[in-house]
Amino acid sequence: MESQVRGGTRWKRFAVVMVPSVAATAAIGVALAQGALAASFSVSGQSFKVTADRLDGVGFSQYGAIDQGYTLKGEKTAHPVAVSAFKSAKITNMCQSVVTPDIPLIGSVSLTLKAGGGSTPVEAENLYIDVEDLQANATFRNIDIGVAAGNADKGPGMKGGKEQANPYGFAQQADSATLTDVKQTAWATTAGTFKLSGLKMSLSKGVKECY
Repeated sequence: MESQVRGGTRWKRFAVVMVPSVAATAAIGVALAQGALAASFSVSGQSFKVTADRLDGVGFSQYGAIDQGYTLKGEKTAHPVAVSAFKSAKITNMCQSVVTPDIPLIGSVSLTLKAGGGSTPVEAENLYIDVEDLQANATFRNIDIGVAAGNADKGPGMKGGKEQANPYGFAQQADSATLTDVKQTAWATTAGTFKLSGLKMSLSKGVKECY
C-alpha cells in the first residue's frame, strides 16, 4: 500500500511539471475529430525541437523579436528569436519534442509529437514559428531582403501578443518558400489552423528528441 501512495505522488508531481505540454496535446486530440484547430505550442521556460522532411510555405516573412514568458518557478524569461511566418504551409513528416528535466523521483521525461508521415502532410494557416536555431536547405521565390518588419505584406503580418518586435526593424519576405531536411530549435509555434494527419504522441523516460 505504501508503494502505491508513493507512485501516486510521483505522477501528481509529474503532472504539475508537464501541464503546458499535456494541455496542448489534449487540445490536439480533441480537435482531430474536427479535422482542424487553432493551436499554440509553448512550454514555460523551455525550448523544443522540431524536424521535418519538407515544408512548403506560401506568403513568407521573417523578422527578429523577443519572446517573453515565465518559467515553472514563476521567473520571467526573455529569448531573442527569428519569427518565420507563413500564410499557409504544408509540412511532411513533422516531429516535435520537448524534454522536461529533473522531475522528482523520475528524472527527465520526453514528450514527442509526430504527424504528416503518410501521404497527407500537416497543413497550417497563419503559421508562426519562433526560431532560435535553424538548419535546412531553403529555396525562396521572389524574395525581398531588408524591408521593415511592419511593411512586410507577403506574409500574415506581425504576430503581437507576448512577442516584442520593432516594426521598423530588419525583415525579409518572399512569395513562397520550400525548406527540406529541417532541424530547428524553437520557443513557440502558433497557427490559426493546424490540421495534423496521422498524429502520434508518446511519453518516455529519459531524453529522446527528434534530433
